[in-house]
Amino acid sequence: MRSLSCLFALMLVSPVGTQAQETAADLPAKAQTCIACHGPGGNSTDPQYPVLAGQMPRYIYLQLKDYKQDRRVHPPMTPMAKSLSTEEMLALGDYFAAQPRTGQVEQGDPALVARGQKVADDALCAMCHLGGFSGQNEVPRVNGQHYSYILGQLLAFKNGHRTNDAGNMAAVVKTLSDDDLKALAAYIANIQ
Repeated sequence: MRSLSCLFALMLVSPVGTQAQETAADLPAKAQTCIACHGPGGNSTDPQYPVLAGQMPRYIYLQLKDYKQDRRVHPPMTPMAKSLSTEEMLALGDYFAAQPRTGQVEQGDPALVARGQKVADDALCAMCHLGGFSGQNEVPRVNGQHYSYILGQLLAFKNGHRTNDAGNMAAVVKTLSDDDLKALAAYIANIQ
């Protein structure tokens, strides 16, 4: 754990180069740490970390708050969020929401993607996530996220490992098979 703390401390003082030519002065203080995992401007290239660029600011704030209050648990994120003030969480939400996405979209198997679109339509996903899975307020934008991240979150809701949404997602995904969830994740990951 000590080495993890040292790594994060080092990331805070190390210069960070990005595609968008960001400088330390352009970032909220805590965003320097976030980009180590979530990528420059929140454009994660590592499928285990979600893309934050263009995400709903309120959603980012609420997730950070949930990590801080142990309503959502993730070994790297929980301790990071514990150190954040309300103002920093709001600033991070605003910062990442304002960042342009790099447009990375995963190209999945066309048959699986088509099946996923049918699953999404049948499950009425657009009622909350809006058309194109673009999100609104506290409902996340999930289009263009990494396939494995989307699938992991869907399974976490289904299996009761993630419960910080008042049961809304669990109620939807509990009726879907794991194969349906794989198709749905493939579809969402292919939407720009």
